[in-house]
Amino acid sequence: MSDGLRPGDPARLGGYEVLDRLGEGGMGSVFLARSPQGRRVAVKVVRLEFSHDEEFRGRFRSEVNRARQVPPFCTAEVLDADPDHDPPYLVVEYVEGPSLAQVVREQGPLGAAQLHSIAVGVATALTAIHGAGVIHRDLKPANVLVAPGGIKVIDFGIARAFEATSQHTRTNQMVGTVSFMAPERFDTTTGRPVGPAADIFAWGAVVAYAATGRNPFGGDSATATAMRILTQPPDLTGLGGPLRELVSQALEKDPAARPTARELLDGLLTAAYPVGAGKSAQVPGSTPAASVLPAAGGDDQGPRPTPPGPAAAGRAGSRRRGRLTALGAVAAVIAVLVPASLFGPKLLRGQSKPDPAGSTAAGSPATSRPPATASVSGTPTASPSASVDPTAAMLAGQRRILLHVVEIDRDLSLPFDGELEVGDGTGKDALFVLEPAGVDYMIKSVNPDIAHRPCLGVKLDSEGYKSLVGAECRPTAATLFGISREGKDDKGRTSYAIVSDEYGVVQWSPSKKEIYVEFLGDAPIDTTFSLVDRGAV
Repeated sequence: MSDGLRPGDPARLGGYEVLDRLGEGGMGSVFLARSPQGRRVAVKVVRLEFSHDEEFRGRFRSEVNRARQVPPFCTAEVLDADPDHDPPYLVVEYVEGPSLAQVVREQGPLGAAQLHSIAVGVATALTAIHGAGVIHRDLKPANVLVAPGGIKVIDFGIARAFEATSQHTRTNQMVGTVSFMAPERFDTTTGRPVGPAADIFAWGAVVAYAATGRNPFGGDSATATAMRILTQPPDLTGLGGPLRELVSQALEKDPAARPTARELLDGLLTAAYPVGAGKSAQVPGSTPAASVLPAAGGDDQGPRPTPPGPAAAGRAGSRRRGRLTALGAVAAVIAVLVPASLFGPKLLRGQSKPDPAGSTAAGSPATSRPPATASVSGTPTASPSASVDPTAAMLAGQRRILLHVVEIDRDLSLPFDGELEVGDGTGKDALFVLEPAGVDYMIKSVNPDIAHRPCLGVKLDSEGYKSLVGAECRPTAATLFGISREGKDDKGRTSYAIVSDEYGVVQWSPSKKEIYVEFLGDAPIDTTFSLVDRGAV
């Protein structure tokens, strides 16, 4: 939105011709400008009273360096910066499109599909932002742009690197917008740095605002709002379905109880229809009932287990060629779920979730398989009236399995010494269970003699060779695997590739007679696994 240039506004900033004033914030003004190449850009200029403060200039410099590392597909791309200019400025991509605040102000609360798109888009952006080591600190509807190509989260003028949360901030300074601040932002007595969980809280408040047209902690003053944030539960009246559960978790008072950005994204993508509007909003051809994150708690060392939907097994198919990083997956998500027609009435028309056994064709009746439900522990359990699909039960961690190496007709086993072997599958060493962890799995031995390092993990030796060994059962890059459907074995069972995002594809080495892990690039996968049911856990 144009504010018009004011007397005293600069005509040029470095090599950039200033065209118009776009807005003003707590740290400076934003101008529309033209680059030397003729491209329209947005230039954020630090306020004069701050620009001579070396402490502030140091903060600005560190934030610019971090902002350059944030992938641009979901944020305004950082194009240039001059922290030494007087005043310092930052040049970013100029994004056409209204802000979420403007959309809600002019059109009212969003419908189910629109709301789901916003929730996914902002969670995607936060996944990328946090992955680059940045905290936004001022996520709010005005900083979410509904651009023709998808959601863009903007304004990193007050974002800072995780490890630099204190050296540039005075004790009595606080940046952000009260209505969307996490409770820990108001507590200056502990000295603890504010982490990415503060952005998760803001995500919950932004989504609630988009759904209802009001802030879930809204008071008649900034002080009243802050007190409600600190002491009262959020008012989520008007927000329903699985999305309400995710928003409620994001708005937990305790930052350790909130999901991570990636867990939010995982939870959103398990929804079978744009959530928040009941069954009437279900997408034709999709399966009903979304899985959402269980009540969060404990530490924040890795993904918390979430019941995988039927898509969990097939969703890793895109990882067949080389490494699929978290940000690569996020880019794919934004391309599929937040297209240029973001606010169209049928965002996911015609898409359905694949059946893990490969038996349900796209577009099959949504009632063909009753959904799994989550127990208190977070482990999925079948609906009492449902006939249990064996493959779905194995993928849900409810059945013991053999991991059968299709190409050599052998089965994996994990002896007590923790060195993975292949055998005939007759001993207790060969029994495993899949433990869902987000959209991935940990693969755990159920051998009662193994109390230490019972999960499969990738071991990297000094020469870079990667093998599979026994590891502690903690969700880390070395112990999380995607299960990607590849075809059928000679007995007609579905076969899968087992893929580590961090290290590559699990393969069999005919020369070394052992299982190893490598990136394949464009090479075909030549080692697959079928899951052989060996009874209830």
